[in-house]
Amino acid sequence: MDSLSQIVLGAAVGEAVLGKKVGNRAMLWGAIAGTLPDMDVLLRFFVDEITATQWHRGFSHSILFCVLCAPLLGWMAKKIHKRLEEVSFKSWTWMFFWILLTHPLLDAQTTWGTQLFWPLEYKLAFQNIFVIDPLYTLPFLVMVIVAMFYKRTHPKRRFFNNLGLIISSSYLLLSFCFKSMAHSAFKNALTDQKIEYVELDTKPTPLNTILWNAFVQTPNGYRIAYYSLFDGSTIQFSKEYSNNHHLLDAYKDQKVVQQLINISNGWYIVEKADNHLLFWDIRFGQAGIDPDHSPFIWCYQLTIAEDGTVTAKRKRPSFNNMSEQLKILFKRIKGV
Repeated sequence: MDSLSQIVLGAAVGEAVLGKKVGNRAMLWGAIAGTLPDMDVLLRFFVDEITATQWHRGFSHSILFCVLCAPLLGWMAKKIHKRLEEVSFKSWTWMFFWILLTHPLLDAQTTWGTQLFWPLEYKLAFQNIFVIDPLYTLPFLVMVIVAMFYKRTHPKRRFFNNLGLIISSSYLLLSFCFKSMAHSAFKNALTDQKIEYVELDTKPTPLNTILWNAFVQTPNGYRIAYYSLFDGSTIQFSKEYSNNHHLLDAYKDQKVVQQLINISNGWYIVEKADNHLLFWDIRFGQAGIDPDHSPFIWCYQLTIAEDGTVTAKRKRPSFNNMSEQLKILFKRIKGV
């Protein structure tokens, strides 16, 4: 999730665990520690871009990291707040453990997911919420801010903080219900239209949990579709995008190609372009909601040297006329 959501969640969890004893210090520490796992973005200064991307949401988003890091933060907080003798090292550690753990648990509900059980190569990605969702973050933020203005022992402080946790958590649970409804609609449409497929993957479109995006893996490629919970018409699937995986057959033993396939979880398209190849990781959707014509967002350019060595560079997408695209998105959310 975005940094603001993680800051708010961390602050709320800190308050829930230790706020009655230490007041706004718990929220402050929660806001700081709530973003700590995302410091893995600094890996880009030490390793190549592809490796940094592969390691993102790895160790720093694992239970092991929470277990190792929580005592260190607990010791630091205990040293800084020496005057709070009634708050033990164990209490500080327990607070930080829950702050650190809820971060990857929230991230696990996005498309990228998390390696919660690192070093096991197993990624949790429930794909029930977009990485930025105002309906999750804003009510939560309001409740936490309101709670801050009450004294630490005032019952309304705990009430508003807990209310924020309840509202945000309920929204996440509701998003699972919405995902199930959309997934069933896509599955039924595939059956009704007699479309042969291998796997069906569903995820929400930007900023909402009403309009859903389906990625359908066919024997030779992929088909895309969109479905709003307010739709009343038949779901229209896109043309079939050929995956062209055979274009990488000669290079699959190379590290960078193996990394890209691993990052994409196997959901990728390869295209020829001049003297190089384009590797499209399609899990992150399209720049628009026209399944037949909107380009995919996440792309790497593969350059092949004379000796057959492959190098990869991320191509940054160019988003044109974003205001118009948002208008189209919100119109489509309404089932129009």
